[in-house]
Amino acid sequence: MSLRTQAGSSTKDRSPYAAASLLTKEQLLRAFRLMLTSRRIDDREIVLKRQNKIFFQVSGAGHEAIEVAAAMAMRPGHDWFYPYYRDRGLALALGITPYEMFLQAVGAGADRQSGGRQMPSHWSSPELHIVTGSSPTGSQFVQAVGCAHASRYVSKNSDEVTLVCTGEGATSEGEFWEAMNASCLEKLPILFLVEDNGFAISTPVEFQTPGGNISHLLSGMPDLLRVEVDGSDFFSCYEAMTQAVAYCRSGHGPALVHAKVTRPYSHSLSDDEKLYKSPRERQEEARRDPLSLFTAYLLSERIIEEPSLKVLLGEIEQEVQQAADKALPAAPPEKGSALRFLYSDKIDPTSSQFDRQPESNGAPRTMVDSINQTLHEEMERNPLMVVFGEDVADCSREENLALVKGKGGVFKTTLGLQSRFGSKRCFNTPIAEAAIVGRATGMATRGMKPVVEIQFFDYVWPAMMQIRDEMANIRWRSHNGFSCPVVIRIPIGGYLTGGAIYHSQCGEVCFTHIPGLRVVMPSNAEDACGLLRTAIRSDDPVLFLEHKKLYREPYNRNPHPGLDYTIPFGKARVVKAGADMTIVTYGALVQKSVLAAQQIETRTGKTVEILDLRTLQPYDWQSIADSVKKTSRVLIAHEDTLSFGYGAEIAARIADELFTFLDAPVKRVAALDTWVGYNPELEDEILPQVRDLVETAETLLGF
Repeated sequence: MSLRTQAGSSTKDRSPYAAASLLTKEQLLRAFRLMLTSRRIDDREIVLKRQNKIFFQVSGAGHEAIEVAAAMAMRPGHDWFYPYYRDRGLALALGITPYEMFLQAVGAGADRQSGGRQMPSHWSSPELHIVTGSSPTGSQFVQAVGCAHASRYVSKNSDEVTLVCTGEGATSEGEFWEAMNASCLEKLPILFLVEDNGFAISTPVEFQTPGGNISHLLSGMPDLLRVEVDGSDFFSCYEAMTQAVAYCRSGHGPALVHAKVTRPYSHSLSDDEKLYKSPRERQEEARRDPLSLFTAYLLSERIIEEPSLKVLLGEIEQEVQQAADKALPAAPPEKGSALRFLYSDKIDPTSSQFDRQPESNGAPRTMVDSINQTLHEEMERNPLMVVFGEDVADCSREENLALVKGKGGVFKTTLGLQSRFGSKRCFNTPIAEAAIVGRATGMATRGMKPVVEIQFFDYVWPAMMQIRDEMANIRWRSHNGFSCPVVIRIPIGGYLTGGAIYHSQCGEVCFTHIPGLRVVMPSNAEDACGLLRTAIRSDDPVLFLEHKKLYREPYNRNPHPGLDYTIPFGKARVVKAGADMTIVTYGALVQKSVLAAQQIETRTGKTVEILDLRTLQPYDWQSIADSVKKTSRVLIAHEDTLSFGYGAEIAARIADELFTFLDAPVKRVAALDTWVGYNPELEDEILPQVRDLVETAETLLGF
């Protein structure tokens, strides 16, 4: 047995088969049975794929020893698990059945893990605490950090451990390092299991990782227990996992088990490893096959005899065959179910329950003050709500809190939250946007309400994978097994002198195109309060966009509308009634449309109706349709670039569904198709101005 343990710089060797004495004969035979079953399911799926009875196959062959050992060292339904697609042995050992695996392989509607929506080997079980996995490599790390962090808030079991698994290739992803950073900073009870089979598809590990050993690169991480182990040796694996789990469970911090495993089969059935692995390499992998090694040990120690082994092999073959035969005729997802569980089935933020009238009191407040007050009120109401991001706390060094005024975000939207609710509920994070959103996603799957901030919209893009491929589809891909009600607050937009390319972007259309994500953009203080409260109280992920120019404008101030004031998503506000033309807009263009309407009406004698959409996904199509039917002319205005912009979708739908009501073409006013410049005159030319609205509106009215 080969086992090397390092925490800091200490190293110690273990005696051969020390773990064998810790396991009973029954446990050893159960482990063996699970490993064999995993391999036989792989083999059966390969046959089914070649027969075109399933649609994809990826195996866990060669990884079985470390996976089964990991499950045996942990507690299903108590600890939490983020497996990856090779973790068939882990999933079996935790309680996923062969039949459930074959249901997933055939894409059955009865598949409880995803309802036929995910590829096979994407495990999910709320009961077993197996969090729904996805295909992007490495995106699970930061979510597992959030899950482990959430244990400090929601768990009655203070000794929970979160296991997150990966191949060695995914450790090249930035999110692996962001997760390591956060785990060590917080000393979280999270165990990283690296199943290193030496190849990321066809790329050898030495071309992925400097020095070819991820454990060595992590030597400087404080409080991180590092264990290197022969992943083909079940006993080494069990001892390594037992030691690492105990380290995490006792509160010492995170651990990493680096298991050197084999991959005797190709990456998947769409890959042929003979094209890049030499015969010698493939022979060496066969020699280290964990099933062969474990079989030889059990026979040599007389834990099982040859006749009993043959009986066991027959039983497993029969079990796997019966599970496959039972799953093959399973019905596909029912017709009309494609949109089911895209959004919450428990809370509908578009419903009348969120349609509250304001109970205004106090002096008019700015939009930034209204957002700040709403965050205070909702944190008071919900003890599981946390706020975090870059610079959102008042002062990370708590001993200085009484000596300073406090930062509270670059725009002061979170000022005072840490001072009032403590550093556990409002805290600063490293500058790592993917980790911010990923951690929030992990927390939300545990029932928390994370309200996180991305400092500027221009810097949201590192988090795009977490938003689009994870947060927005967790409910849908898990068939309502898991939900992810995160609120992401982001300052957005231009019209601020000197903002330039990296502090003035819009780009909301990139997010309204993501199924499962709500997108909100208020234009005044009252709406900011009502919409933010709805976002926080809803059960869906929400992107809450706050226009920086509107934070402190005098014209959009409102008194506080009350502690329970909410606004339904998908309900536009009629800013101004009119009869001759409609302007559909949102954000900073609302006020510019008001100013433009004043000029238009003075010059033409015709009246303009202005709709502030307020929410962009969903948007209020009924109000748009009613207004266009009344005025017969429509202009859509937004700050984002014109081509392929948000207005194009509305314009197309108006042309499609309301063509007979139109007396003129649908017009759009938006930014030029370029970046926002630094010089104020250049910015003025690029972004849509009042004069642009007036000119386009007069053309429409004269058509």
